[in-house]
Amino acid sequence: MSHLDDIPSTPGKFKMEKPYFHRIRWHSSLAKLTFWSLVFLGMIFIFFFRSPSSSPLPADPSRRSLRTPSWGGSDWEKKVRSSARVRSRNGISVLVTGSAGFVGTHVSAALKRRGDGVLGLDNFNDYYDPSLKRARQALLERTGVFIVEGDINDSALLMKLFEVVPFTHVMHLAAQAGVRYAMENPGSYVHSNIAGLVNLLEVCKSANPQPAIVWASSSSVYGLNTKVPFSERDRTDQPASLYAATKKAGEEIAHTYNHIYGLSLTGLRFFTVYGPWGRPDMAYFFFTRDILKGKPISIFEAANHASVARDFTYIDDIVRGCLGALDTAEKSTGSGGKKRGPAQLRVFNLGNTSPVPVTELVSILERLLKVKAKRNIMKLPRNGDVPYTHANISFAQAELGYKPTTDLQAGLKKFVRWYLNYYTGGKKAAE
Repeated sequence: MSHLDDIPSTPGKFKMEKPYFHRIRWHSSLAKLTFWSLVFLGMIFIFFFRSPSSSPLPADPSRRSLRTPSWGGSDWEKKVRSSARVRSRNGISVLVTGSAGFVGTHVSAALKRRGDGVLGLDNFNDYYDPSLKRARQALLERTGVFIVEGDINDSALLMKLFEVVPFTHVMHLAAQAGVRYAMENPGSYVHSNIAGLVNLLEVCKSANPQPAIVWASSSSVYGLNTKVPFSERDRTDQPASLYAATKKAGEEIAHTYNHIYGLSLTGLRFFTVYGPWGRPDMAYFFFTRDILKGKPISIFEAANHASVARDFTYIDDIVRGCLGALDTAEKSTGSGGKKRGPAQLRVFNLGNTSPVPVTELVSILERLLKVKAKRNIMKLPRNGDVPYTHANISFAQAELGYKPTTDLQAGLKKFVRWYLNYYTGGKKAAE
């Protein structure tokens, strides 16, 4: 049982002289491809490396942190050092980004329990109810984990944190999550999942010593792949959503920083994580809410009335996979931003290996809540969702000792108990 279960640019237009322009002749399709590739790379360069004074994206009020906190000073540094202090013999010191998030909270608590030094970083944005993030923050504070309020795109803050604490590891979980929201606010995904990752890696590459980095990719990278179960060796070049595309881009960016700067990088492809303190935008969470309120729930079906199924993975299993990745991560090989030798680069699936139809998920919730759901069956929309996910975890089993132990029935039972405790004060549970 989890220890947390019961704790109620537009680039400037360039001009060319017409006579010269008309003399250009494309002699082959290869020349065209080369030209446009260079233009594309130039745009990426402008986006990522323009001056800090220019914002990478227009301000988006819906994604801002609720306030802009101050940081620094002797008292602040004291809290940072205390939280990151290693208290076990062979412990590690870990910066956990996205520490007020679902997975971040559980990983931070697990690290702290075993005596590792843990410092959190989170911007507390309002993608979903910030009060839930604040409740997770309070939970972690009671275990001795201090969360710095700030953004992974803040280079000055990140550099200050590494100046105060020589972290041995970074657990990078901060990201803009959600497949469907990408259709409403695509810029937030680029800002967090690409620009934020690059900013973090830029700081890590220059740190001395460089930390080993474990970071959250996603099972979404498999996209339109029809071969199941999904293996790390399968193609991932057909993303079905912008979210998936940004996570795939993250894996390529990780490869680049590993190759050039010697950063040790391990990507974890999570498969539909659920459990206590979860995300309200996930189906199991809002199904529970709406069933209790007597509201109809929309259940999608694939083509030809096929069931939509997910490889639901309980949070405690995911946490064990994260800790296994941290414990087996080799040291980065760079120093002063220069690579000194080959560095470790890995990607693992972390799933349950037992896909369950969403209709069965709803049936389990009905039994646990003792309420009949008002089901509204709909065709799967073209919004980035895929009909089926199934993880091959043999690589994680061999390298990390990863072995999921919680089935959906047992996991949802723990989630429902937490949900009723947190949102209804246990009233429904007592009935």
